[in-house]
Amino acid sequence: MSGQAIRILGIDPGLRRTGWGIILSAGSTLEFVDGGVVTSEAALSLAERLVQLHDALCRIVDGHGPDEAAVEQTFVNRDAAATLKLGQARGVALLVPATRSIPVAEYAPNLVKKTVVGSGHGDKRQIRMMVRTLLPRARMDSDDAADALAIAVTHAHHRRSRIQAAALP
Repeated sequence: MSGQAIRILGIDPGLRRTGWGIILSAGSTLEFVDGGVVTSEAALSLAERLVQLHDALCRIVDGHGPDEAAVEQTFVNRDAAATLKLGQARGVALLVPATRSIPVAEYAPNLVKKTVVGSGHGDKRQIRMMVRTLLPRARMDSDDAADALAIAVTHAHHRRSRIQAAALP
């Protein structure tokens, strides 16, 4: 990998399953580092489940030392209670890197799909296939991990324009 590599953590938040993926990005070159899924125990209280997610994400961030993080934005569905729980898990996903002074970007699900698949309406199978194409060495044990890597790839593709926009007066 040539040039200055940026280590990016992608997070696909969920209360039951939070996908995570780490990539290196140098120019237009992307390289898989690691990825997986963090789970919480359904029998526990909401607060205890959020602590499980928090602690696991802390270990990932501390172990991999990402330079930047990207988290998928929440989409609102018909089940308000499920959307609220997802939002709380997403809060943990935003909080962990932020407490370590790691810049966190947020991306809409449709932008992630459009960036990785080429259409804002790609399905899980298409996302997984394209992540494998973009990151041939990637090991993905679930759609959640593939989605997290797709979020990291989206950030790698959009980070330069975000930096330039932030620099404008």
